[in-house]
Amino acid sequence: MRKKISAAIIGLGVACVSVAATGTATSHGYTDAPTSRQVFCAKDTVQDCGEIQWEPQSVEGPKGFPSHGPSDGTLCAGGNSRFAELDDPRGGNWPATKVTSGQSYTFRWKLTARHATTDFRYYLTNSHYDPTRPLTRADLDPQPFLTVPYGGRIPDATVTHQGTIPAGRTGKQLILAVWTIADTGNAFYACSDVRF
Repeated sequence: MRKKISAAIIGLGVACVSVAATGTATSHGYTDAPTSRQVFCAKDTVQDCGEIQWEPQSVEGPKGFPSHGPSDGTLCAGGNSRFAELDDPRGGNWPATKVTSGQSYTFRWKLTARHATTDFRYYLTNSHYDPTRPLTRADLDPQPFLTVPYGGRIPDATVTHQGTIPAGRTGKQLILAVWTIADTGNAFYACSDVRF
């Protein structure tokens, strides 16, 4: 009888591990250079952020951006309604990192849990972007200005990417960073407001 109970417990444990392994990614991360909206919330620089203030690393949503992924108007929260405060443009008053058109810049992710990675991509808003409205695909250049392929490798806990901020932008803009996970259906999203 004990052997049957032990076998059942082991079988249940294996089943639970299998279910957990096929669920959402166990990885989490956010950008802190340029400073993302979730970091401003976590540091209490911006008030009334809801749950994201305790979970800046958890902006996870469907991968495949821009053809798939979160719906327009929910991009900064990764389509995750728990973090809808990130999609609120707050009248265009999110704090912004100062950047210069055409400058070399070191983009940085902090990963609180690492995972096999397809790539990191960075998109910049276009001349039609209105910082007082929720972000949509039409507000972004269709191609990322920086793509860093990983080919399924697991990145370090701190990841930096050297890139050039596109020329021809002025005023308040936004960078959408996307970390695509290789072995799940998800990606992590981070919106960083910038001022040229």
